[in-house]
Amino acid sequence: MSEEGKEEIYPLKSLHNFLYELNAEWDRFRTASVIGIVTSAVLLIFIAYRFMAILFWMRRFGLRFMEMIDNIVFLILVTGFVIYEIYLLYRQYRFFRRWERRMGLLIHLEESILEGREKEQS
Repeated sequence: MSEEGKEEIYPLKSLHNFLYELNAEWDRFRTASVIGIVTSAVLLIFIAYRFMAILFWMRRFGLRFMEMIDNIVFLILVTGFVIYEIYLLYRQYRFFRRWERRMGLLIHLEESILEGREKEQS
């Protein structure tokens, strides 16, 4: 191949395309973190309901604690993981909210620079 036939491959076509692709995906990521928070909260409510049901059955029917220990340990572990997941998703949501403003300013700055360049060329 001649040197003229070789084209350098870049990870981005242009900064402009990158910013618009990133902006299009941004809302999807933020929405996914909100859906994850809501889903995890519903799961946490369900776990609390199951835990209360186990305690009710233990008290009403005199089931011994050792017979239910596996269910209780499982619910406690799942509760811990779900709470941690909610925390991580909340942190992710805050990250997207904080950087969304910055990305919007960057896109606006890029558009104003492109408009200024077009005016200079005309």
